[in-house]
Amino acid sequence: MFDIGFWELLVIGVIALVVLGPERLPGAIRSTMETVRSIKNVANGFKQEVSYQLKTHELHEHLKKAEKEGLGQVGDDVKQSIEELKSAAASVQRPYENSILPSENSSESENKK
Repeated sequence: MFDIGFWELLVIGVIALVVLGPERLPGAIRSTMETVRSIKNVANGFKQEVSYQLKTHELHEHLKKAEKEGLGQVGDDVKQSIEELKSAAASVQRPYENSILPSENSSESENKK
């Protein structure tokens, strides 16, 4: 990213030591590293979100293509995208089915009493 060599880092370190002093230098380095770490985390989160959105957009495009051409005439990549969408939809519905069933069973058992 940046082209900083050993001598440049040494000069920056000496200047920081003179300006901040030996008491405040470790705290300044620590806070700088925390800031750099948080910036990297934000950048990685952004990259993951963009990647997820692009994949979602691609799946939707394949689904639209499949609807236009008919499900029997689509290619293998489009069929795979459709299967991914179906499995994602099924996985989203599963947690709700499990949470609804016990409450319905408890209300039915209360009605029987």
